[in-house]
Amino acid sequence: MDLNFTAEDLAFRDEVRAWLRAHVPAAPLPSLETGRGFAAHRDWERELHAAGLSVVSWPAEYGGRDASLVRWLLFEEEYHAAGAPGRVGQNGIFLLAPTMFEHGTPEQRRRYLPPMASGHEVWAQAWSEPEAGSDLAALRSRARRVPGGWRLCGQKTWSSRAAFADRAFGLFRSDPDARRHRGLTYFLFPLDAEGVLVRPIPRLDGKPAFAEVFLDEVFVPDEDVLGEPGAGWRVAMSTASSERGLSLRSPGRFLAAAGRLVRAWSERGAEEDVAGRVVDAWVSAQAYRLATFGTVARVLDGGAVGPEASLTKVFWSELDVRLHEAALELLGPGGELAADSPGAAGGGAWAEGYLFSLAGPIYAGTNEIQRDIIAERLLGLPREPR
Repeated sequence: MDLNFTAEDLAFRDEVRAWLRAHVPAAPLPSLETGRGFAAHRDWERELHAAGLSVVSWPAEYGGRDASLVRWLLFEEEYHAAGAPGRVGQNGIFLLAPTMFEHGTPEQRRRYLPPMASGHEVWAQAWSEPEAGSDLAALRSRARRVPGGWRLCGQKTWSSRAAFADRAFGLFRSDPDARRHRGLTYFLFPLDAEGVLVRPIPRLDGKPAFAEVFLDEVFVPDEDVLGEPGAGWRVAMSTASSERGLSLRSPGRFLAAAGRLVRAWSERGAEEDVAGRVVDAWVSAQAYRLATFGTVARVLDGGAVGPEASLTKVFWSELDVRLHEAALELLGPGGELAADSPGAAGGGAWAEGYLFSLAGPIYAGTNEIQRDIIAERLLGLPREPR
């Protein structure tokens, strides 16, 4: 791993920094968990795309800049340091797109990647079900073969931003007689298709951050199967590997948050026990950065993210919680107030960030499941009898 960036890498970083300084909104956009905020964030995605910055590591033919993964990491560092808006298209850009590059057909890539890059089509992830969360292989939603395609039936839940998204990707059981991890197929489908019902799930603050999706004989043509029929588990694990190990939570996010925490501590001062937690968060963010550059170096040398992604996922999700807990302890009662409350410290951002961080050990595969993977696939420990 070589962290001596080239002159071209540094020029790219400076270009990104200058553009963000000139274009990041002075005031935060409305919450993207609301209809108005979702539309505002979609407009921001279009502005990024017009500048050639929405998907810098993608091939130019799909809206990218053919930038290396190293430059993508530099972009992410600058993006979060600038306090730029959240990526409303992250499910598509960071999860589906890497899977489509690996398993999709040329026609699928031509059809879906450009509007994904521009923000014209936003994707939701339709994986979890009421009785199949971490145990995804227990899913019951089914796909039935019909002339020219498939009919999908079932229920998906906790689909992030599905209340406002355009399309979804998900797993369905296409062979009910196959073993749990077999007979699954990965489908792409529009959320406004006949037979699809999207029901928002509001959070405690009333914002519909999630939705449940009901499918009743929804027709999906053969060309919207990603990968081979029956091989959906292997395709899905490609998505999960990206989600856990590299693309979904880049180090830039935690570097920026740790930097804000250090500044808050410098401005306020605090007892030594809080100072120690601030230092731990900052050091952990730096360690995550170095580990991610190591992963990128391995991928560029022809390797894969692999089961090490589970280590990464446990690390960044628990770092996020520790970092926000330190912030709330530092800020005192004002740090726990929502943005619209008088006296909210930090504009309420730390309180909202803390609540979101609590979901980190759950989404992308619970940390309990990740520790099973670490034990079995990395440490070679025996599987628990079932």
